[in-house]
Amino acid sequence: MKHGSPVSRSGRFGSDPAAEVAEYTESISFDWRLWEQDILGSIAHATMLQKAGLLSKAEKEAIVRELEKIGEEIAAGNFEWKPELEDVHMNIEAALTARVPAGAKLHTGRSRNDQVALDMRMWLRDEIVELVGELRAMQRALVQLAEKNASVAIPGYTHLQRAQPVYLAHHLLAYVEMLERDYTRLADSFVRVNVCPLGSGAVAGTTLPLDRELTARLLGFVDANGEPVLTQNSMDAVSDRDFAIEFCAERKKKEQ
Repeated sequence: MKHGSPVSRSGRFGSDPAAEVAEYTESISFDWRLWEQDILGSIAHATMLQKAGLLSKAEKEAIVRELEKIGEEIAAGNFEWKPELEDVHMNIEAALTARVPAGAKLHTGRSRNDQVALDMRMWLRDEIVELVGELRAMQRALVQLAEKNASVAIPGYTHLQRAQPVYLAHHLLAYVEMLERDYTRLADSFVRVNVCPLGSGAVAGTTLPLDRELTARLLGFVDANGEPVLTQNSMDAVSDRDFAIEFCAERKKKEQ
């Protein structure tokens, strides 16, 4: 996912980028799927900014109202994604700012770097929850099938050759064990995904009075005891993608 801003007349250059450059730097063609997480993160951030005195109540309410409308439009397929705005974050931010002037304040104490990190973590959390649910359903189905065929015998194989006879149930339950390892690995990876990076800024944090614990709680970044879980180093928070690599490795194994 690209982190830089679109190159335009409003930036460091005097003309718009060539079409080839714009095509190379855009990521909206695939990161649009983060739209729901992006909107939820922005709503939580706006809520925190109001509490910190950086947004008025009226500004916060207007921002939240329009973000929810944008979400409804996206869900209904009525939102126009613009490749020239590069990514999901800039597309939503541009639409919000065009509708609500206070939307320009939403980036107070937040960079696109920690916004990207936040959205990815939230999206992967949802994916893990869905996958572990599918694994449990598959295990239950295998156990039920084994129970219905408890007396059926089949040939067991070693080195691709028929060997000792085994019960079909025994064969099916072997896959239950395999899937259990997948389940525990995914559940364990959830712990490393479920850490809130919001408030890290571009790389060095901010001097603004942000309440990181509030946004973490609002977005569900809490441990088993309900305590907020936050990244501790702003540089690592915006650059860390270990959690994504770990998830992809387990997802690939599951597909195989």
